[in-house]
Amino acid sequence: EELARAEVLETRRGSVADLSMAQLLVSFVPRNIFSDLTDARATSIIAVVLFGLLFGIAALLVSEENNTHGDRIRAFVHTTQTVVMKLVNIVMNLTPYGVLALMTRVIATSDGSAIVTLITFVVASYIAIAIMFGVHAMIIGLLGANVRSYFQKVWPVLTFAFVTRSSAATIPLTIRAQIEELKVPAPIANISASFGATIGQNGCAGIYPAMLAVMVAPTVGVDIDLGFIISLVLIVAIGSFGIAGVGGGATNAALVVLPAMGFPVTVVALLISIEPLIDMARTALNVNGAITTGIVTTRFLGEEVAGDESAMAAQP
Repeated sequence: EELARAEVLETRRGSVADLSMAQLLVSFVPRNIFSDLTDARATSIIAVVLFGLLFGIAALLVSEENNTHGDRIRAFVHTTQTVVMKLVNIVMNLTPYGVLALMTRVIATSDGSAIVTLITFVVASYIAIAIMFGVHAMIIGLLGANVRSYFQKVWPVLTFAFVTRSSAATIPLTIRAQIEELKVPAPIANISASFGATIGQNGCAGIYPAMLAVMVAPTVGVDIDLGFIISLVLIVAIGSFGIAGVGGGATNAALVVLPAMGFPVTVVALLISIEPLIDMARTALNVNGAITTGIVTTRFLGEEVAGDESAMAAQP
């Protein structure tokens, strides 16, 4: 299954890599929104986000011209959101059973010998991910929010992301947690969750390709010096935008970063056997990064979030 997934990722990456900058920008424009909703193209996710932005702008303009039409549009959007949130509630209620089934499947189908052979890489990956979670927690704490309260509120979302290994599938839960649990304004929650699932992923587009590059560098005679680190940071940062809208996360990011550094991509195939074990934690980190972004944006705009220690201290 993972090998087939890697082949699909390589095909989708190639479909985007062959495009010029102008063609890539044009591919972001939605051609058929219903087709893009099925993830038919490599850039479908960004196309859907762009359509949503354009639809929102058009709705605002119509509202200004005709209040009756504006009220109908708002009623439609509100009703649709209510239905979707009800579906999310159903999913959340069934999540414990799904988590049990998916965890059982992952453990039963993973290659034990490969896990033992590459256990050092697995441990190193989880340490790096834990450090990044710590960075997120530090940022949240510096903004005056209660870190323990924060993780208690987002834990179900992170658990869902951990098991499903899909930032996109977690978007509704991410939005719901920000709005209902953390009191992040809906517009900020929607944007941070949508873009956070495809751009600037800390785990998949940041940590993973960087670790692979550091592993491969000594084998091809490249010294890990300051110049190498600076180049790697720049390429990883740019690559986190370059893979936006191309499904596959970490594997696809590695297929972008390693060739850009002049390294072979064979190491990606060697790690396919343990990919599910690491990808679960990376996905949870990606989602946590998106939620953290929503909180940071809210605080910079002068709004308070749930668990704000300064607000709690001010209460009688």
